[in-house]
Amino acid sequence: MAENREYITYSEEKGSINISEEVVAAIAAGAALETEGVAALYNSPARDFAEIMGKRGVSRGARIRVEDEGVAADIFVVAKSGTILADMGKKVQGAVKAAVEATTGITVSTVNIHVCGIAPSEK
Repeated sequence: MAENREYITYSEEKGSINISEEVVAAIAAGAALETEGVAALYNSPARDFAEIMGKRGVSRGARIRVEDEGVAADIFVVAKSGTILADMGKKVQGAVKAAVEATTGITVSTVNIHVCGIAPSEK
């Protein structure tokens, strides 16, 4: 695997398999959203602008980097009010790793959680 690629490619005896980094990011984002304590995924205004301009590699709330030992994921979350952030972070890391590895077969070497805000409590 090489860095800065649009696709993650696995070559096998009968051919090759190409998996878009955007697909891997979407799987990671979906797993994070389903985790207890996560209110939403965070998307910065700069990333919104990049999407409008048609830049590739921009996924809402998740970014994937290809590394020598697998892929690294950066997940940007907004936590629910009252959530213990360390516990939520560990759950998100486990959920993202399990979902990406089970769905794609790609090894996830690192999952970094970035808490970008706290959602107000619902009354």
